[in-house]
Amino acid sequence: MIALLALAGGAGAAARFVVDGAVRTRWPSQFPWGVLLVNVLGSLLLGVLTGLVLEGADERWGLVLGVGFCGGFTTFSTAMTDTVRLARDGSVRLALVNLLGTLAATVTAAALGLGLAVLG
Repeated sequence: MIALLALAGGAGAAARFVVDGAVRTRWPSQFPWGVLLVNVLGSLLLGVLTGLVLEGADERWGLVLGVGFCGGFTTFSTAMTDTVRLARDGSVRLALVNLLGTLAATVTAAALGLGLAVLG
């Protein structure tokens, strides 16, 4: 089980690198759109996984994919580092948008994922 968690975590981190890099390459911006997208997608997936486990799916899949993959994929510490960087650079408005937008978008995505799994 520990090996699966480690593999899933590595796959999640690699997927984050690819998604964030693709967004940064295609849409260069001071705002960290790639990190925001990664965190929203990871929250949506974690919501779906939580809902599936609540509906009777094997908890081990929730553990491996939720803790492993989603833990490696999402990066809330980077989101907060980006927020501080934006504020330090004088972009306080963007920093607040990143902080509050990340909170609102990720909680909404997790709730949506949970709802999709439980109601769908």
